Parts: sequence; structure tokens; C-alpha cells
Amino acid sequence: MSFFDEADEPATATRTQPRRRRPSGGGRRPPSDRQAIQVRRGVAAAAILIVLVLIVVGVHSCQISQRNSALKDYNNNVGSLVQQSDQVSQQLFRELSTGGGSANANNLQNQLNETRVSADNQLSKVKSLSVPDEMRGAQQDMILAFQMRRDGIEQIAARIQEALGNSTNRDAVNSIASQMGRFYASDAVYKDYAIPLIIGALRSAGIGIGGTNGETIETGQFLPDIQWLTPTFVAGKIGAQGATPTGKATPGLHGHSLDSVSVGGNTLQTGSTNTIAASPPPAFTFHFTNGGQNNETNVKLTIKISGSSISGQTVVPQTTAGQSTTGQVTLSASPPAGSYTVTATVQPVLGEKNTANNTLTFPVTFQ
Repeated sequence: MSFFDEADEPATATRTQPRRRRPSGGGRRPPSDRQAIQVRRGVAAAAILIVLVLIVVGVHSCQISQRNSALKDYNNNVGSLVQQSDQVSQQLFRELSTGGGSANANNLQNQLNETRVSADNQLSKVKSLSVPDEMRGAQQDMILAFQMRRDGIEQIAARIQEALGNSTNRDAVNSIASQMGRFYASDAVYKDYAIPLIIGALRSAGIGIGGTNGETIETGQFLPDIQWLTPTFVAGKIGAQGATPTGKATPGLHGHSLDSVSVGGNTLQTGSTNTIAASPPPAFTFHFTNGGQNNETNVKLTIKISGSSISGQTVVPQTTAGQSTTGQVTLSASPPAGSYTVTATVQPVLGEKNTANNTLTFPVTFQ
């Protein structure tokens, strides 16, 4: 073998191994994965639906709560204004019952004008109330009722001096009595129209009325007594000239006797001190008898407090011969605390000759 000859090395054949092919079908997941995705999507959709329902329910609940709160607030505001109007009524009729005749006319007119200002302020408050849609009808009636009260006071103040004059006062007294009819009508508008609408709106919203947790409905009344609709009663209360009996008495015995006087159901004693609360202004109930042979009209009852300008009077339209009756007199204001002599009198009627039993006096301590 030649030196340059090399032994043939066994040929090592290097073969390239073929690559494995991926399963056909691209990136598809197994069926179990697809089901899981669908389940998750369904759960997400259900969750979103539940959230939407909760939002809708929450918004609706908030709307209901706001509506109910608005209804309750309106009712409470109405009740507060009615209470304030009742206070104006007490002030008005206390001023009118002071009487005093023509000597007090100018002062009384000034007082009535101040009372009218209070009523006007209340009317403005009614008009400025926040009114839910369900209370629109009631609101219209409220405005009308308070307007009638304000206007009535204004007209009374305008005619009071004429009514208390020495002459030509009959028309003025009649005019004042007609304004009492305005007050009576305002009570009807409030009680018969506004209140049912308020109650209906509350009940429609599922809001309870009365009881421990229900809404309170204020049922105030402006006109204290329907006798104020009578001109003769008005004349007696304000001390107009027409209230004084004049002319010729009918034949027969005339007159009354004052039997007793009570306050708050307690009969006052003439021989011992009686203790009475000064505020609110006390009301004295007269128990008296027509001891004559004639029915009497426009019987005036008066209360006077010694050492004080505070007094009170009322007029009983008619008493019947031989029968007992009652009448109530409220003081024009609360007397200062202290001891006084209270004089109660059934004023003499036309033709009455014996007046010795018309008056009773009582020692009273106001506190």
C-alpha cells in the first residue's frame, strides 16, 4: 500500500430527522375549555343583570322615599301654619271682645292692623311652600282659606271705627258680621276640602294617619263661635252703640239673676280666695236665670278685674223667661300675677228694675 494512500474511513451518513407536525386544527381548545368560557360569560352576564336590577330598585326606592318625605314635610308645614293661624284667631277675637266703645276705637283699629300683618305673613308662607304634585289641589285650597282670613281681618279693621261711632254704625256692624262669614267659609274650605285631599295623598303613598307613628292632621278652626255671624252679637262684643237696649220695655217683669260663675269647671267662691291660672287668658262661665216674664235678647255679660284695664264681655243672643242658661266671657289678656277682685255682672236689660242680684264678686289670685 502506498504511503500516500489512506485507508478509506467508513462513511458516516448524517441524516436529518424529519420534524413532527402539529396536529391539524390550528389553536383550538378542547371542548371542555369552551364550555368553561361560556359558563363564565353566563355568570358575568347574570351578575351584570343583577347589578342593573339592584340599581333600578335602589333608584326607585330612593324616589319613593323622597316622595314620601316631601308629602310628610308638606303636611307638617301645613299643620304648623294652621296652628299659627289659630293664634292669630285668638288674638283677633280677644281684641274684638275687649269692647270699650268709641273711646277705644282708634286703639282697636291699630291692634287689628297689626293682626292683619300677621295674617298676611302667614299667607305669604303658605304661598311659598314646597308642594309635591300630589298636594297641588290641597295647596290651592290652603291659599284660598288663608287669603279669606287675611282679607276678613283687613275689612274689619277698616270698619271698626265706624262701627264704634256714635251714629250710623249699623251698616258697619253688619259688615263686620259678614266678614265673620268669610272666616266661617275659610274653615269650611280647609276642613272640608284641603284636609281630605291631604289625607288622600298620604294614604295613596302608603303613609299612615294618626296613631303612634302616623301623620298628624291639624284640624284648627279660625271662627271660635258661630254667634259671631250675628250682628247683634258682634255689636255687644265690640261695645257698639247699637248693643245698648233702648226704647220701651214690653209689659211684665224683666231681669236676670247671676247664680254662679265657674272657671275650668270649678265654681268660684265669694267668701274665700280662688286661685286661677293667668295664662292663657281665663274664660269665666256665667250661670244665670231669666227670672222675668219675658224672653230677653242681647244679654250682655261682663268681667272686670280690679286695678286693671283687663276685662271681658260677651252677648247672649236670647234667654227664655223662667229658664237658666250659661254664657262664657274670656278676658282680653292674661292678667299679671297677683291678687284681685273679679266682678261678674249680667248687665240690666230694658225694663229691669231689680239689679241687686245681677252681680257677684270674687277674691282671685292669678298665677
